[in-house]
Amino acid sequence: MEKSFDGWLSGFIGVLIFSGSLPATRVAVMDFDPTFLTSARAAIAGLLGIAMLLLFREKRPERGDLVSLVVVALGVVVGFPLLTALALKHVTSAHSIIFVGLLPLATAVFGVLCGGDRPRPAFWLFSCIGSALVAGFALSQGVTASPVGDSLMLAAIIVCGLGYAEGAKLSRRLGGWQVICWALVLALPVMLALTLATLPPSFAGVGSGAWIGLAYVSLFSMLIGFVFWYRGLAQGGIAAVGQLQLLQPFFGLALAASLLHEQVSPMMVVVTLGVVACVFGAKKFAR
Repeated sequence: MEKSFDGWLSGFIGVLIFSGSLPATRVAVMDFDPTFLTSARAAIAGLLGIAMLLLFREKRPERGDLVSLVVVALGVVVGFPLLTALALKHVTSAHSIIFVGLLPLATAVFGVLCGGDRPRPAFWLFSCIGSALVAGFALSQGVTASPVGDSLMLAAIIVCGLGYAEGAKLSRRLGGWQVICWALVLALPVMLALTLATLPPSFAGVGSGAWIGLAYVSLFSMLIGFVFWYRGLAQGGIAAVGQLQLLQPFFGLALAASLLHEQVSPMMVVVTLGVVACVFGAKKFAR
């Protein structure tokens, strides 16, 4: 029971940290190219990851872990950050945050396929209801907002769910922070080269908000958040703790409205409250 509680607590902290990712990315892409932002955040976090691994003298992963680490790197180091950054060129962070409500279902599905989780049928019912609310919102407003932006967000959710599940499975053996650090290190050579290749000719026009956004997604979204998140998934179960992501739109919308002054429609609030209710139902039947 204590281990399960620790897993939920760690997962909740991770969700709180991730809630600021899309608003921070939205601010950053106003002045930074999405490709540069993706590679720069990964390169900064990768350098910090190397420092942590050397400081604590962590042993290298086994050869059999490399494929899983590549999947994690492609999913959460490259795929999700790049796809969301591109999407946020077309939609607001408040709009994109609603799609995060699909992440628990994607994580649960890949948790079953990759991690061996076996939730009860009632779990899938609540998870699907929450996801249906999100899909319904997207269908009602997505076409008028931006089909391109919504398509990019859906792709981001799929690759992120896979990265979450694969990383959680590895965390049971390697440890939560070790997994994200090794994934960042694995991607570092490519991310450093890409950062240099997409380096802006001048930073004169980059505002302070964009720099703060870059700092947040590099330090918190790309590294610190995963320390708590992977630990939570490993301890509390991928499918079960993954449902906490249904709370992320609620926190994200609050940030988008308060910090970015973006419009949060009544329908967004209704959808968010609906998926928040679903997380408690899914939690009860996760195992």
